[in-house]
Formats: sequence, structure tokens, C-alpha cells
Amino acid sequence: MILSQNELDLISAALVEDLAGGEDITSVSTIPAEAMATADFRARRDGVIAGSEVATEVLRKVGLSQITQVRKDGEKVNAGDVLLTVSGNTRAILLAERTALNFFCHLSGIATFTSHWVNQVSGTSCQVRDTRKTTPGMRVLEKYAVRMGGGTNHRMTLSDAALIKDNHIAAAGGVVAAFTKVRSHYPDSEIEIEVDTLDQLREVLPQKPDLILLDNMSPAQCREAVAIVKGVCKLEASGGITIDNARTYAESGVDYIAIGALTHSAPVFDIGLDLRAE
Repeated sequence: MILSQNELDLISAALVEDLAGGEDITSVSTIPAEAMATADFRARRDGVIAGSEVATEVLRKVGLSQITQVRKDGEKVNAGDVLLTVSGNTRAILLAERTALNFFCHLSGIATFTSHWVNQVSGTSCQVRDTRKTTPGMRVLEKYAVRMGGGTNHRMTLSDAALIKDNHIAAAGGVVAAFTKVRSHYPDSEIEIEVDTLDQLREVLPQKPDLILLDNMSPAQCREAVAIVKGVCKLEASGGITIDNARTYAESGVDYIAIGALTHSAPVFDIGLDLRAE
């Protein structure tokens, strides 16, 4: 992953936040300034990792350069596996430890959680897709982690594509009115529109949207929607989908299931930093 200036600034801000203008009083008190060490970032459980390049950049920011990425983002790892190794000034390693782990654990948690969803729908043509329900400032990183877990990304920003939702429809006066207004303003943009009922689906289908979002519909309703659309456009199911019923939705024939939980509710993946014994 090539980190943009936004991600580099985020890393810098995280390190500044941890020091708050002071110094690491514990390390300064207990470790000689010239002390050197080697440390391993090690998985504490099985999963899929993401964020190794971010962790590496955190280490670089504190002046460390002897860094080896042992495992690559997107790889399945087992508890006990070494993911990344760093050698250098001991104080610097411990200064970077928590910030590096905060990023690494969070992003690997998203990748691992996404992989569980992807496994649930394996063998179907349905793809697991994220949403814009991301941590402010971390959207690019979190959506990257989704990809590392085998998922796919919805739009990154509001300007990438149109997604006409219920509030837009209410404000515009109906699904056709809302769709027509967006199409007239942005004739070349991809347009997705949300429908709450099959009647709305039938109403907007002649307008030829690129994608229709089936909001809070049951798997049976999704199957009926697939039969109505007959491949004219893609269908995405959202709302009421859990990891336990994900396969049932996927088998309805929809092209995507949209899962906000991939980014807003993924459990943190447990990674630890272990200094090697001298």
C-alpha cells in the first residue's frame, strides 16, 4: 500500500497525541539512551492481516530503519506467527509500539472480520461490500483493509457516484423524480437508488439505474426483485443482514450485500510486540 499525505499526516498526529509535547517518562527512566534491541510484531490469534505498511511507517517516523515485513497484508496468519520485525534503539521501538499496534490491530481486525463474511457467501456470485460508515480520517485505510479481507469497496466519497436514499427521495417527491434530477445534473455519473418496496423497484426500473439498493428486504423479497430486474441492472441488499443469514441473502441472486459492520463493528485483531531476550 502506498500511503498518501493524508495517511502520513494521520500517523504523525497519532505519535504527537501519544507524547503530548513531553517524553516517554517510563522508557527514559528504565532504558539507557544507547540501548538497542530487536522486537517482533506477533499474531496472538488466527486471522487476516492489514496495516503492516502503516505500522512500518510509524516505526520509520521515530527513526527506525531496520524493519522487515515478514508477512504481507491480505495473508492468512496463525497465532504465534511473526508479522513484522524491527531492530534499533530500544526507546524508539517502545515509543512507536502502541501507535503502530493501534493501526495494525484495527486494520487487521477489519480484514479478518471481512474474511468471515466473505467465507459465508463463498461459492455464490454475491460480493461483500462496505459502506461509508468509517472512522473519520481513516476511510482510505479502513476500505483498504476490507479489500485485504476479500471484500469490495462501495464509493469512497460523495462525489464518486450518486446514491439516492430515502431522504433524497422524500425531498425530491418520489423515486422517479429523484432519479431524474440526479441524471439531469450528472448524466455521466453512476447512479444507485434505494427502494423500500418492490413497487418502488418496478417504478424506477424503466429509468435504467446502474444499481438498485434493496433496503431492509427479506431474502424472499430479494429473490423476487432479482426475478423482476432480470439482469437489467445490479442489485444490492442492505439492512437486516447478519453473518448468520448472509448466505441466504447471497443465494437470492443479488450482486452485493452491503455491510456497514465491516468497518464500524469489526473486533480488534490481537497483535503483540515482543522484545527478544538478549
